[in-house]
Amino acid sequence: MMEQPHSCCKGAEVLLNLQPTSSVSIQYHPFFGPHDDLVLLELDEKLLSDVLYQRVTLRGQPDEDAVLCTKSKTYSVKFVGTSNSVFLIPPADCSTSHESGGENYKQQVATASVIKVAPGNMELVEVAPRLDKLKSILSENLYSSDEASTAMGDLYKWDDLINKVQASDDELKAGLQALSAVEIDGYWRIVDEKYMDVILRMLLHNSVLNDWSLDSLVEDKVVSVLESDGFPCKLVYHCLNVYGSRVEEEAMGGGVWRLDARRVCVHFARGILREGKRKMESFMEEWLRMIPEEMQPSFDMLEGEVLTEKLGVETWVRALSVSSLPTTPAERFSILFKERAKWEWKDLEPYIRDLNVPGLSSEALLLKYTRRSQPSIDAEPVFSAR
Repeated sequence: MMEQPHSCCKGAEVLLNLQPTSSVSIQYHPFFGPHDDLVLLELDEKLLSDVLYQRVTLRGQPDEDAVLCTKSKTYSVKFVGTSNSVFLIPPADCSTSHESGGENYKQQVATASVIKVAPGNMELVEVAPRLDKLKSILSENLYSSDEASTAMGDLYKWDDLINKVQASDDELKAGLQALSAVEIDGYWRIVDEKYMDVILRMLLHNSVLNDWSLDSLVEDKVVSVLESDGFPCKLVYHCLNVYGSRVEEEAMGGGVWRLDARRVCVHFARGILREGKRKMESFMEEWLRMIPEEMQPSFDMLEGEVLTEKLGVETWVRALSVSSLPTTPAERFSILFKERAKWEWKDLEPYIRDLNVPGLSSEALLLKYTRRSQPSIDAEPVFSAR
């Protein structure tokens, strides 16, 4: 028995109700063509709502591969070709229907108009934020005590940074915090380390004069005294934030701060080694002399900040801060193996533990970029470049 005629479903709608083993006629749309402005995007279910509600942005300069950012994560955008034909069918108002059958019978057949054949789709892969550029552009114009220096070079507001740096908003904020950047007059700046040294020393000096405990610095008193010494209020707060943490809030505003021993000790170690390597004895003597009496320094505090090496009978110390290294694994390992051809694990680990590559563990990174050897069963493993 011949199938009865059915009403025509127009456009892509005809495909939504298509039953298994059923078929639909297709034809070229009058505007069929390459339509490079139409691109398929394959999404994980967890990203669907962000895209549908326009909570994502594409970021990157014209000379960079674009990334897609949600509020908290960054994804590379890659084109993946397919050998299958993927037809793009526009909405109903662009479709047609036709009639067929014998002289005494006409059947209306649903027809979909294909406007484009897609050669593939865009695929999203979570990647680490590309924050090396953030460090680079903010380091071009450090904030210092010299007011004239603030007029040199480019300055960047938040909107400038999100347009230049390929990272999500949350990752960008974390990157600014890691760089100890501060917003001054609407612009994000890195404060020159020498200027930070002056502020910190003045804070420590006043703590002795005023008998302040470094474990309970009253915010209002610290700010008032250092402002009277000529330091901007914003920079005093920044100093407290960089070298300490607020441990108590006060109902009437302000709070109580505690200086962090490791951060303070690392700061003075960096200052000593800024001019070059030092003999261990000389370094330790000067370092211990600089550190406040309330703090108990330990050489272990300098993990990831300094390297030691034997030259004859002498042990030397030189600066190598993990914060100065690139965040991309290939560049990081390249620099590390230029510093040393072989690394023991206890020395290498502090310089790679912060590497964040979605989908790759620390072990996977080691397998990819290093060769492991072990002279004996009891010996520590040694890593060299692959």
